[in-house]
Amino acid sequence: MLCDEIYHLIAREFGYPFTPSQAQAATLLSRFVTTPFAHAACILRGYAGTGKTTLVAALVRVMRLLERPVVLLAPTGRAAKVLAHHAGQPAYTIHRVIYRQQTFTGEDTRFQLGFNKLRHALFIIDEASMIASGTAGSIDSLFGTGEVLDDLMRFVYSGEGCRALFVGDTAQLPPVGEAASAALQVDVLQRYGMRTGMVELTEVVRQCRGSDVLAGATALRDAIRLGTDVFPHIGTDAHGEVRALPGNELIEQLVSDYREYGTGGVIVVTRSNKLANLYNNGVRSRIFDREDLLTRGDLVMAVKNNYYWTEQLARALEPGEQLPFSFIANGDTAEVVRLRHVHEQYGFLFADATLRFPDYADYELTCRVLLSTLQSESPSLTRDEQQRLYESVLLDYMHLPRKADRMKALRQDAYYNALQIKYAYAVTCHKAQGGQWPRVYVDQGYLPDEAYDTSYLRWLYTAFTRTTDRLYLVNWRQPRTE
Repeated sequence: MLCDEIYHLIAREFGYPFTPSQAQAATLLSRFVTTPFAHAACILRGYAGTGKTTLVAALVRVMRLLERPVVLLAPTGRAAKVLAHHAGQPAYTIHRVIYRQQTFTGEDTRFQLGFNKLRHALFIIDEASMIASGTAGSIDSLFGTGEVLDDLMRFVYSGEGCRALFVGDTAQLPPVGEAASAALQVDVLQRYGMRTGMVELTEVVRQCRGSDVLAGATALRDAIRLGTDVFPHIGTDAHGEVRALPGNELIEQLVSDYREYGTGGVIVVTRSNKLANLYNNGVRSRIFDREDLLTRGDLVMAVKNNYYWTEQLARALEPGEQLPFSFIANGDTAEVVRLRHVHEQYGFLFADATLRFPDYADYELTCRVLLSTLQSESPSLTRDEQQRLYESVLLDYMHLPRKADRMKALRQDAYYNALQIKYAYAVTCHKAQGGQWPRVYVDQGYLPDEAYDTSYLRWLYTAFTRTTDRLYLVNWRQPRTE
């Protein structure tokens, strides 16, 4: 099919008159999906409210009309769930699609890069700002080369005629430890030998212009783009989408929103683990009246990648069965369904829990959890704590004469592999990235004036764009304005 025909199909499925940058994007996408060049890639960048998601959904429908295979990917389970909702077809985490588990050898479980069997498939990777490159972005050396972007490119382009479209927002937080989002940079993809096209959506569409959330996000994005040292004015309204919320009204409002949306529809976004802990403890004690360290119904988050428990499940699967996730990822959230056998061992507190993962079709998994991380101000076990656990567990296997046998036993020990968790009512912004909630509470904590820099603007922009409905700025103090 000709490029012009694809363009008109996208316009029809889009359903609104194109803005100038949307028309440019539709033209580029039409050329991209029809180009004869084997090594072609495309980047669609767009700020909040510019129609990026709607355009991607239109492209997906067009590809289905043309009976062309489309694979939807995202860095996290929550981001994949959001993408699937908008695009109208299943979406998966990058890791689930591109990696396959090696046969267990008695050492650490490793995941090899899989083989792309598809032909002429379009891979759409959403929330690409979260994909890191190089060793700084390595999610874990147990996966392929340890460099996700490298492995993703290798996987996609190993399939005949396959190509990748990276979709994201450059105003959001880049991956931890990196100054920019590599997957949204033309020069980065060109270094993979790709003919790379890029377009950026900039105009806020007419149907979104009345949104206070998007007005605030746009003001923040413009300040980021211009590099100004003057903080933009953020408008709030007691009855609008963006509301300044005094601390003495916080509990009452949270109670109301939990009642209407449940714990899965409300999130508090903070700038530090310490402040997130204060919120989590306050929510549990003052709203849910929970005194035990962990109870049925609690919302928790994995704070370190864990492969052990999915590996145990995978071994018991029938031929042809597949788990909805290949590992429990740092940032995955779950609800506690059952809890038993709370006990202390090796100087740490453990329990056996059945967890329900809402981002993976409510899949339930039973595992041992480490309760000692729940109240810790560090993101997970500290290096010293991890070393202490390692040495304590290893002592139980010192009766084995061979070191290799001791290490094998350690790697298969349920205590050593206990899932490290924190409460998930309040999280840092990096943990919230890629997700969306109807009610989002943002508490930046105390910040001196000199802290209102570009990195802070990106943090606040990312927090702003987590909501689908209403945003509360808790104890908000408007910084210096124009």
